[in-house]
Amino acid sequence: MRDERIEAKREADTLDEPAEEARALAERLGLAPYPVRYWIVDHDEMNELIAYGGFQRRYPHWRWGMNYERQAKKDRHGLGKAFEIVNNDDPSHAFLQESNSPADQKAVITHVEAHADFFANNGWFGLYADRGEDGPNAAARLERNADRIAAIADRPDVDRDEVERLIDAVSSLEDTIDQHSTVDAARAVDEPGIADDVSDGGADALAAAEAQIAELDLSESVRRDVFDDEWLEARGEGVEPETPRPDVLAFLRDHGKRYDPESGKAVDREPWETTVIDAIREEAYYFAGQKQTKVMNEGWATYWESVMMGGEGFAGPDEFLTYADHMSRVLGSPGLNPYKLGFELWKHVELRAARQDVIDALLRVEGVTPENFHSTVDLDEVASGLAPHPAIAGAGPETLDELADLAADGDPRVDAEAVDRALSARGDDGTTPSGAGPDIERYPWKLLTREGLAERHYVLSRPEHRSALRNVSRETLTEQARYMFDVDRYATVAEALDAVDRTAGWDRMLEVRESHNDVTFIDAFLTDEFVREQNYFTYEYSRASSQHRVASVDAADVRKKLLLQFTNFGKPTVVVLDGNFRNRGELLLGHRYNGVALDEASAKATLQRVFELWGRPVNLATIRVEYADDALRRAKRRGTEPEGERVGVRFQYDGGEVTEHDLDPEIEARIAADDVDYDTKPDDWLA
Repeated sequence: MRDERIEAKREADTLDEPAEEARALAERLGLAPYPVRYWIVDHDEMNELIAYGGFQRRYPHWRWGMNYERQAKKDRHGLGKAFEIVNNDDPSHAFLQESNSPADQKAVITHVEAHADFFANNGWFGLYADRGEDGPNAAARLERNADRIAAIADRPDVDRDEVERLIDAVSSLEDTIDQHSTVDAARAVDEPGIADDVSDGGADALAAAEAQIAELDLSESVRRDVFDDEWLEARGEGVEPETPRPDVLAFLRDHGKRYDPESGKAVDREPWETTVIDAIREEAYYFAGQKQTKVMNEGWATYWESVMMGGEGFAGPDEFLTYADHMSRVLGSPGLNPYKLGFELWKHVELRAARQDVIDALLRVEGVTPENFHSTVDLDEVASGLAPHPAIAGAGPETLDELADLAADGDPRVDAEAVDRALSARGDDGTTPSGAGPDIERYPWKLLTREGLAERHYVLSRPEHRSALRNVSRETLTEQARYMFDVDRYATVAEALDAVDRTAGWDRMLEVRESHNDVTFIDAFLTDEFVREQNYFTYEYSRASSQHRVASVDAADVRKKLLLQFTNFGKPTVVVLDGNFRNRGELLLGHRYNGVALDEASAKATLQRVFELWGRPVNLATIRVEYADDALRRAKRRGTEPEGERVGVRFQYDGGEVTEHDLDPEIEARIAADDVDYDTKPDDWLA
């Protein structure tokens, strides 16, 4: 074991320089990451970290062992190698697998630096992170939760099995938080009536009266005759939300009880139970940011990794093929690959912003209009004018003199100090001794500023995008011209191109990175052009042919299908509709039906977990689509899809069996969306 630790330490020492230089390059490119601490771990340690969600300590529970066994099997059979793990924290902690090749280690370091930038600057992570001057401090918080729950489980007056049972129940609901609010937003004291009710003896008297009424087993009509409406309404004060409550876990924490099987009644929770609920709910908020931005975050890291490793030669000549294989495996994974989708969408954001900036400049050239744009503007001349300056494109030891001339003229693309140091260290033979001046042989980017790097990597100068301006439609040109003012007119195309901002694409990417999540990102940037160029389509299961088939290549349909997979982490959106349903203290949850039906088996199992946190009967309202047998037969004969009927359903669980009931039309109307509801953040969050 000691030899293994020495080897890990030796491996870590070799990565000190790449990590330092990757950070410097990331900042030169305009990123602003959290500090990152790198750790080298072996296979077993990596599997443990994956099992624990990226952290070294978590609260005691059987699922961590299950996660470990699953990951160990994947690792053993080559079904999924983890190159690294990085967590959202300040500082971030990144764990690199010691078996990675040097090229892989460099790739994951550049990838990690971009992740750390996304963590530090994306507003959705801020919902958890903005919790004091010390930032997210997630490792310390999760470790504190682990200590608290472990101490509770070790108490002699607490049944350890009961602790695990409670964790099971809460964990099954960890995606029923309000992902658009901070973890501290929903507190019982903020609700009228709750704090007062629980703070005086009136609560005990009311509870006693309710218990006596329950023992009478009166029908609803008799209850209404004997007890006036005002009294009945008062007993549910504060637990009948005026609007649906999206944070189901907070509602259960504030108003739930524990079912006592001995008495067959709901009893107040022990304080330790609320501690456990709060801890797991807080952790759910921590992981929410990652779930909400999986496509954006992985695409962002992959984009900047490609710029640094490939574009800036961070992968040395002897490492590039290994890196290319690494990237092809990441982007080539089958299914809905967040790395691939995010990477391509970020490139699309960059291209659109750069193209808009160029079109804006060209439409200001005297005599150029949307109508004559393609016939008047020489797009070959434009492509030539947008190509980077030769000394910028080939920055390095061979172009030092040219860069020095540019620096002497105050060119903002050149780091004048770095060029001066490199020239001062250069010997008479034109070479630079090792350690003298900046290492521009290995890291030529040190000679350029962000403006220079942006020109060097300018999206419209890349061969694959040479047709981007040629293919722009007249409608697009007309729409853009509509918002232009008669200022900054140019006499020639060359003059207009001189005014083009080569950082426009990157600047737009930084703006988008701050405010969007996956839902708003896909909704805003998965355009018709993107769907067409990436060959996206939707498919569905055909009830007529009993097989899957291509359903649509329309961008709106593709966007809708993708958005449904990312809304609420891809899970059904469930809200609290009533905490005193039918005036019996029952809980009524509502599934916000958006065209995708619930997995009813999973829903019924989860309802039983909710019962453990409510202590009284629980209900779930949803909508299913039913198909009549004769409609299915007709559809199969005609080769068409059958028309289904939407039916409202209410599932109920009271500790025995889950029962099914017809749904009140008024409740059905509350949960049915007029159109697809993607549950996005209000408009003020969007860029």
